[in-house]
Amino acid sequence: SRGLGDVYKRQSITPALNATWEAVAEQHLPALDRDQAVAQLQSWNLHIFARRVVNQDSDSSRQSSNPILPSDILFLEPPHTQTVEALG
Repeated sequence: SRGLGDVYKRQSITPALNATWEAVAEQHLPALDRDQAVAQLQSWNLHIFARRVVNQDSDSSRQSSNPILPSDILFLEPPHTQTVEALG
């Protein structure tokens, strides 16, 4: 049986206050084009990117955004896949 210590841990950070996708991309994925890096980060962090938050300061159009919060866990790499055989 595998314990929690045996599970691969993805690289992740807890972002700074007022972090943006662009700032995180530039800091942690500098080798990639910024737009490509932002797209990668968002695809690895759908739990943040897909979160809908109604902007309280917006007008009656009720615009929404998906800010990165300091309490979020932001993954810096994709999930790793394992085959059934590898799990033993």
